Amino acid sequence: MNTYEIDAAPAAVKRSRVRYGVLAMLVIASAVALADRANLSIAGSAMSSELGISSVQLGYLFSVFSWAYVLAQLPAGWLLDRFGAVRVYGCSLGLWSLFTFIQGFADGLPVGLIVAGLFCLRFALGLVESPLSPGNSSIVAGWFPVAERGTATAIYNSAQYLAVLVFLPIMGYLVHYAGWHWVFWGMGVLGLLLTLVWARVVRSPLTHPRVNDAELDYLRDGGANVQMQNGNPSGSKVLTRGVLKMFLTSRQMLGIYVGQYCLASMQYFFLTWFPIYLVKGRGLNIMEVGLVATMPAVAGFIGGVLGGVISDALSRRGYSVSIARKVPFVTGMLLSSTLIFSNFVSSTYVIVGLMTLALFGKGLAAVNFAVVSDTAPARLVGVAGGLFNLFGSVSGIVTPVVIGYAVQSTGSFTIALYFVGAHGLIGAFCYLFVIGKLRPLSEKVRVRE
Repeated sequence: MNTYEIDAAPAAVKRSRVRYGVLAMLVIASAVALADRANLSIAGSAMSSELGISSVQLGYLFSVFSWAYVLAQLPAGWLLDRFGAVRVYGCSLGLWSLFTFIQGFADGLPVGLIVAGLFCLRFALGLVESPLSPGNSSIVAGWFPVAERGTATAIYNSAQYLAVLVFLPIMGYLVHYAGWHWVFWGMGVLGLLLTLVWARVVRSPLTHPRVNDAELDYLRDGGANVQMQNGNPSGSKVLTRGVLKMFLTSRQMLGIYVGQYCLASMQYFFLTWFPIYLVKGRGLNIMEVGLVATMPAVAGFIGGVLGGVISDALSRRGYSVSIARKVPFVTGMLLSSTLIFSNFVSSTYVIVGLMTLALFGKGLAAVNFAVVSDTAPARLVGVAGGLFNLFGSVSGIVTPVVIGYAVQSTGSFTIALYFVGAHGLIGAFCYLFVIGKLRPLSEKVRVRE
């Protein structure tokens, strides 16, 4: 059906806009998930003082989430393709909220087991949160046509900045006035309530009671993968060695994965060590950190949305998908590397300005999440998203630990900022000189019956 015919039709057949409500739920759920990853960075200083946790131990506690996230990415992608993204995502949301809540009782453990207990809880959090990013990609691929996918992807990725903007000041307030326990208890209860809302209002395009035929036709005609949201009965045969080889021997896909590794290094710095950098490296108190962190978060949110808008605008003007995705990504990664200059200034205002510019650039670059849907075979979006996030999660293992050792051995964040900033340059290089022209990956392997 022609889109213009739908627009010109009587009001009775005007297409519904349920996809925007689904996108809103993705944004809220992703913001809660990312706040649950970052809550240790807000509570970390108080917990370190009260529970005797060292910088290296804290670095490992930041990192262990990603250890589990790496291990679970491919199984998570298989679960999404096999049982449907909506169902798996909802279960994941409930479980990660439960593990967040339990972390608030960590001081009830024997003294020698506190770090080990937190380690196990953060590991469990990473396992059950693993369907988040590939689930977002899969749901967006089902609910949005290709021409809207860049903006939709950028909007749900902006949830990480929404998490900083909304939840960091609240968590800072809770730590300051109520104690670090309430950060975990409050976020856990919020996530459990959101799970109930998800179960009631989110469905696949083919089963949602509020979607009309006009919107379904619009999604199909625009290339949305509406069928995959209900799960694939043959999904048990999707994750094979041949499938993995197809992705991992493609120069295009390897360049995309390294780009995600570099982008994730920026993300994990801001989600883990950035608040502690402001406290220990720049002398701010935790209440000030909650307020100061909002400025970079606003810039990151604006950059995230703008990256998708720019990408889709370039597509509508006739530019290739390759140009539409690479322009905001490369520009953003180069801007994100400017945080290195924080090593050469002493003014808190200038440092916050540089971090704001870096987070704005990281937001622009987050359009790379749309590349998964652009390049993966339709039936393998979950697996492709799992591999994509696996590489990002490896960065989440490496970055917090390297920073922890650098801070403990040198007593400053100088080396840490060089380390993080270099990732921006490497990511831009990959998209300019390694990936080549972005195009859908030809599925050369066949699932054996």
